[in-house]
Amino acid sequence: MVVESLIKPFKAERKPWEMFFIGMFYSSIAILLSLWIFRPHASLVMVFLTVTASVPIMYGTIKLEEKKDLEISSERALIKEHGRALSFFIFLFLGITISFTLWYVFLPANVTNTLFSIQTKTITDINTQITGHSVNQFALFSKIFFNNIKVLILCLVFAFVYGFGAIFILAWNASVIGAAIGNFIRSNVSGVAHFTVYFKIASLGILRYMVHGIPEILAYFIGGLAAGIVSIAIIKHDFRSKKFQNVLLDSTDLLLLSIVILLVAALLESFVTPVLF
Repeated sequence: MVVESLIKPFKAERKPWEMFFIGMFYSSIAILLSLWIFRPHASLVMVFLTVTASVPIMYGTIKLEEKKDLEISSERALIKEHGRALSFFIFLFLGITISFTLWYVFLPANVTNTLFSIQTKTITDINTQITGHSVNQFALFSKIFFNNIKVLILCLVFAFVYGFGAIFILAWNASVIGAAIGNFIRSNVSGVAHFTVYFKIASLGILRYMVHGIPEILAYFIGGLAAGIVSIAIIKHDFRSKKFQNVLLDSTDLLLLSIVILLVAALLESFVTPVLF
């Protein structure tokens, strides 16, 4: 298909920054189609269409990483190779997030209310849950960390069952974060006429959620990559083979790394973000 032919996994790993624009393109087309054809359900349909466009590159990349597991024996070299895939996953996520943010900011309010209705409700529910823990920082940290672990488990399950299923959860998170950033920008630019002030508010809105958001998403991508590699390896190889054992070892290392990163992200969200913003 046309979308699939835009970029290949090997090329994406060599030029990961291109995925930022691919992510913006995928999500923008998804938004336009969802508003045009599925307007009453656009808030969910745009996520599904973004995922549909991202599936070929995600699946191709996971297959490529599984192949590396079979060919490379050094764990350090494997982590370095996986880092290339993770960098383009992050750029893809950033492109999708920024796209959702821009559409939220520049579309008319009545359209935005329809397009991001479920995302807005999700943000309200999250804020309500966290408010009760705002005084006790450790309780807030614990709640955030274990919520993130739940999301990681979902990424693992989706990726293991579908191979590339984690992209749905990540695209959904991108839509929620994009709506949150867009709402922050809209709420603070009322009456602002000077471009530099507008740019400052937009930058603050992005930083407010990306300080802890980038580590969280990186951890989810790492977990999804680990489970996806195992999923493909199970289909292709004998469970008792030495190569399959190498795949399991590498995936275990990736999973442990994702948990450590989530711990750091929870610390940032609990103790750093409230101080800075």
